[in-house]
Amino acid sequence: MAAAIQWLDRLIEDNADPRTADWPLMQSPIPGTAMVIIYLIVVWIGPKMMKDRAPYSLKQVLLVFNLFMVILSFYTCWEFIMGGWMTGYTLGCQLVDYSTSPKAMRMASVCWVFYVSKFIEMLDTVFFILRKKNNQISFLHVFHHALMPFTWWIGVKFVPGGFGTFHALLNSFIHFMMYIYYFLAALGPAFQKFLWWKKYMTTMQLTQFALCMIHSGQLLFIDCPYPKFFAIVIWSYGLIFFVMFMDFYRKTYKKKSALRSGEQNGLDKSKDQ
Repeated sequence: MAAAIQWLDRLIEDNADPRTADWPLMQSPIPGTAMVIIYLIVVWIGPKMMKDRAPYSLKQVLLVFNLFMVILSFYTCWEFIMGGWMTGYTLGCQLVDYSTSPKAMRMASVCWVFYVSKFIEMLDTVFFILRKKNNQISFLHVFHHALMPFTWWIGVKFVPGGFGTFHALLNSFIHFMMYIYYFLAALGPAFQKFLWWKKYMTTMQLTQFALCMIHSGQLLFIDCPYPKFFAIVIWSYGLIFFVMFMDFYRKTYKKKSALRSGEQNGLDKSKDQ
């Protein structure tokens, strides 16, 4: 066991990006792992603790949090764009710039901010628990929040930039739109008329995962020194979440559409009778 730990430490030390080595949460995967474990414990215990309690409203808290997340998501999206994706990056074999140039450091920095944002997003689940919206705490929801910190610690530790940040750019944009939706929803019933595009949010998420798979999959067929391991991780992530979100889309929207159709047919039949 000790030998395996030493081997892993050497592997990390030999391949890690020295620029991010001393940044908060980057010295070791233990702090991030501990936060994920705490998150999973809260998910397990939280609903039990709230069982006999009245749900909290949290309207003002949600407004502030969602607005903050809109700003944070816009920031990461913009920084991914200006750090490379609209300033010289290509959609093909885009290597990581490990220099300390302002542009390279800008990309590495936004990768770290994106990683930290995955822990902040865990508060979504906490708010669901406190509001007793337990139907929102699906396996898909928890799996997504628990997985992302692990994959992105690895990303920031070894490849903070280049090819692998394309999916982070897409994800930042999707979260920017998603938290705008959440912010409007938190304003109350008067703003329901502005939320007609909820269905299209899931479509956008499915498109995101499809683009991630297409983009990352190409690395298996071209000659590129970017680590293929990370491309495989991104492709696998895209596939898993595409399947899970497609199942959510089918159950949520197709079933509702069928129910509405059935109710309409029932009304039409009653008229004939």
